[in-house]
Amino acid sequence: MTAAMVSSDPTLERHFKGHRDAVTGVDFSSNMKQIATGSMDSCVMIWNMKPQMRAYRFDGHKDAVTFVQFSPSGHLVASASRDKTVRLWVPSMKAESTAFRAHTATVRSVNFSSDGQTLVTASDDKTIKVWTVHRQKFLFSLNQHINWVRCAKFSPDDRLIVSSSDDKTIKLWDKNSRDCIHSFYEHAGYANHVDFHPSGTCIAASSTDNSVKVWDIRSHKMLQHYQVHSGVVNSLSFHPAGNFLITASSDSTMKILDLVEGKLLYTLHGHQGPVTCVAFSRTGEYFASGGSDEQVMVWKSNFDLADCSDGVRMQHKTTSSLQTPPASSTAHPPCSSHPSVLRSQASGPSEHFNGHDSHTAARTQTSSRSGSHSRATHSHTYRNPSTSSASTHQTQTQGLSQHSPQVQTQSQALDGGVPPGLASTLEHIIGQLDILTQTVSILEQRLTLTEDKLKECLENQMEIGLHLQRREEA
Repeated sequence: MTAAMVSSDPTLERHFKGHRDAVTGVDFSSNMKQIATGSMDSCVMIWNMKPQMRAYRFDGHKDAVTFVQFSPSGHLVASASRDKTVRLWVPSMKAESTAFRAHTATVRSVNFSSDGQTLVTASDDKTIKVWTVHRQKFLFSLNQHINWVRCAKFSPDDRLIVSSSDDKTIKLWDKNSRDCIHSFYEHAGYANHVDFHPSGTCIAASSTDNSVKVWDIRSHKMLQHYQVHSGVVNSLSFHPAGNFLITASSDSTMKILDLVEGKLLYTLHGHQGPVTCVAFSRTGEYFASGGSDEQVMVWKSNFDLADCSDGVRMQHKTTSSLQTPPASSTAHPPCSSHPSVLRSQASGPSEHFNGHDSHTAARTQTSSRSGSHSRATHSHTYRNPSTSSASTHQTQTQGLSQHSPQVQTQSQALDGGVPPGLASTLEHIIGQLDILTQTVSILEQRLTLTEDKLKECLENQMEIGLHLQRREEA
């Protein structure tokens, strides 16, 4: 199955440099036109996928930005910060934003619900809070963690919230009842990032003990355990089809895990130093990574997902396998609780390749070192593992110039059936609609501020009137 789904190796497509400190968060807009990043340099940056368009730098936070995410519509970017606030930005040149003090300590993560109406935030003040996006009204908090909360995410259907904390627990919450449904316990380390599988049936957590674990949220059993990194795993992201998981680690690598086969598929090199964040695009065609080297890299997945319907079929197949694993299976299903899978996963990278064919093993060890599709190049790199990280980075930067035109060619091919004049007109109309939407959003925010000020003035006037009346009566 995997061979049919993966057409060729992931390739580095774009390379952005502009942050002045470690990149802490990365996310794609829904239309794939922009990428948002946050950094320890206190800035949020919006990178445009079109090469001729410059990036936007948003200054507003007074301390490090810890997390960023686009809203589902793409009209807003939320950023969390060490300055205890969350900001909502309109991702345009004007850099309009509203800020609210979300917590009494560092805000570690912020996440939009799937309908874009609410936000969930996690903080070092040991709480998780839920807010409305409109007017940033506080709704409720979840308070059972006893140490810093590193991450909090909504489930795909918005009924659940998952959170991870330095108290070595991962908690599942019912959003409506606000009860903690279950606590998963981490013994060796703590989970610094957690997320729901697209099916909503399980969660994955990256840990400071260098491991990645996948848990079933109904049976509460650990389904898969990957011990493939030699450093802290900082971030992870599910492919939208649900068959793959990408991880980012302080060991300077990213790993792509095949959840169907239950094995490591690729090891990706590129960043100099820890890889701090990673995210798939909404379609899964691309993924982006950020590192302590201040760089943002955009990679093409090259998974053979021809269209959305194929992706949906794949997700359905994955989901059915998750829900009803065969009683006895030699090709272990995704998230299978078969004990032999858990043993092989936990035994470490050196034993992880046992049972793989030689082509897969070579591909896994050497993927993306050369930025080439050639199997011969893979074999050459595999026989010469002493290639320095500096030369690796140089080769990948060269690969960027080789692969960037491919992206443009594919984009042109997609638009090939539309006359150039009509395509240009439609793009202009869409651009104008985006501007109108952003303008309405800004006007709404200003109207809200005006209403609040007017209310405050009326209250002050009433207080003055009452005070004067009391003086006259006295």
